[in-house]
Amino acid sequence: SRRCGLAAGRSYSGGGAYPSVSLTCPLPGVPKAVFAATEGRERFETRVTVLENGLRVASQNKFGQFCTVGLLINSGSRHEAKYLSGISHFLEKLAFSSTAQFGSKDEILLTLEKHGGICDCQASRDTIMYAVSADAKGLDTVVNLLADVALQPRLSDEEIEMTRTAIRFELEDLNMRPDPEPLLTEMIHAAAYRDNTVGLNRFCPVENTDKIDREVLHSYLRNYYTPDRMVLAGVGIEHEQLVECAKKHLLGAEPVWGSGQTKDVDRSVAQYTGGIVKVEKDMSDVSLGPTPIPELTHIMIGLESSSFLEEDFIPFAVLNMMMGGGGSFSAGGPGKGMFTRLYLNVLNRHHWMYNATSYHHSYEDTGLLCIHASADPKQVREMVEIITREFILMAGAVGEVELERAKTQLKSMLMMNLESRPVIFEDVGRQVLATNTRKLPHELCALISQVKSSDIKRVVTKMLHKKPAVAALGDLTDLPTYEHIQAALSSKDGRLPRMYRLFR
Repeated sequence: SRRCGLAAGRSYSGGGAYPSVSLTCPLPGVPKAVFAATEGRERFETRVTVLENGLRVASQNKFGQFCTVGLLINSGSRHEAKYLSGISHFLEKLAFSSTAQFGSKDEILLTLEKHGGICDCQASRDTIMYAVSADAKGLDTVVNLLADVALQPRLSDEEIEMTRTAIRFELEDLNMRPDPEPLLTEMIHAAAYRDNTVGLNRFCPVENTDKIDREVLHSYLRNYYTPDRMVLAGVGIEHEQLVECAKKHLLGAEPVWGSGQTKDVDRSVAQYTGGIVKVEKDMSDVSLGPTPIPELTHIMIGLESSSFLEEDFIPFAVLNMMMGGGGSFSAGGPGKGMFTRLYLNVLNRHHWMYNATSYHHSYEDTGLLCIHASADPKQVREMVEIITREFILMAGAVGEVELERAKTQLKSMLMMNLESRPVIFEDVGRQVLATNTRKLPHELCALISQVKSSDIKRVVTKMLHKKPAVAALGDLTDLPTYEHIQAALSSKDGRLPRMYRLFR
């Protein structure tokens, strides 16, 4: 009993006397601790309510003073087939500008500042997202603001002209930056889905900046900013409270462009074509200074994978993690992915390669698994052979240790990302927008755990039967032809045809 009580005081170097307190026994006279408990499974589940006008309201409760709330709309560059390319890029830049209630962007920011809030808008190929993070007590103000920003933008001539200037500057910067990854991503999509859906340009072409005006924007908004294509998602708030705010500000709200019948909605399904997009570019002066980046040629090779709605999506995600990769100067040890195939088989064996990274892009109706590689222009042929060989080796034997490591790393990355409230918000919104429901993290982890080496081999074999998509940027003097790359991917060892190697 004395062991669990307060022992005699001890003297420390600081001169004071402190009691020695047991770490295993309750303190005498202190009430028994009551720990927070979950009230059943519903505390973890994402709740979804559909309003009379078709708008979906989704929420995920999460402890904390702040919440993240936003509108996700099924609208993006893939829907611009019947319109000028670049409208979504314009809408992203025009977001949170003047509205019917707020005279300027400054007024919006001052309103949010009262609740410690920040705002952002992001447009992708298939979704545009207006989001606000603020104190949960200001929920009504936040939802009112989101409704006004999405449905009542003024789109003044001055704002549109400023947006044109901002987009021109962004396009100029995109072509000058040392990291060409955003540009290559556009090129590989254009090659894989030529002139359709996700292959349409995400950035506004320079020639369209002067053509897009308020009339064009209203025509597009009338067709795509409809309640049935929207999800109001919130994290860190009570579901009933969010539903009430949605009914108050979004149910029956009249948009500034009117409520005419939609007629130009693009419902086409992605058509994978394969192909090549090449951009000859002088990369010798992309980085000025005493230690400039060496001149590099960048190649990205991709093959069609699967949509995120298919069962094969999880094996492809594990495969992408297994390939991994990065730059030749990536820091860290095994925990940073140094055991992935593109490190072990490529960067560790070929010192002249500066980058080898795997990417997996997945959409509602298709997907694209690709590898980005960079090297000196004189090494382009060898680089293409090495990358095509890695694609072919994907269909070979998968070690048990290698597979388990990839699955563990994928689950770890998933759980760590979902510790962030804005990431949970985006996950809730995107899943509900696509499927009207949400798979919870532990369900996804269970699916990841079930992936076997036979699943990897099956999805890769299916993938290798497709035509490749190729994007090439830089000095392309030694780049093999598309036919030779296709032949290399069809071979057993990924080698380019011998005639090309002898007489190129």
